Amino acid sequence: MKNKYHIDQNPHKGNRGLVRAWHAAKNSWRGLVYAFKEESAFRQELALLIVLTPIACLLPISLLEKGILICSLILVMAIELLNSGVEAAIDRISFEHHDLSKRAKDFGSAAVMLTLLIAMILWVAICLPLFIKLS
Repeated sequence: MKNKYHIDQNPHKGNRGLVRAWHAAKNSWRGLVYAFKEESAFRQELALLIVLTPIACLLPISLLEKGILICSLILVMAIELLNSGVEAAIDRISFEHHDLSKRAKDFGSAAVMLTLLIAMILWVAICLPLFIKLS
């Protein structure tokens, strides 16, 4: 007979309410710090966010459009974090080359690339009419 899992067996699921939220916030902050220290792609995407956010705020577009532009950049960073998590988990298992490990890492990389494409399409779609008006 199979052992059934119950949440009480998980030592990481004991906190509730504000304590859980506090620990989650600390873990999230640590994840951002690790990503900044260890992932050059994350630093590049953060630089993109830092440069383009003020530009989005200064553009003569609606608040919704500004939000879409900024959120598209944050989405790239979120997917980069997920990709880094996949890579870290695979490296934790083994540094040995395996086709499934490579495939998983390539899937994560493709997800980041598609998110960058989404951001680029949104920036072009929102900003191109502005440049056309100016010319």
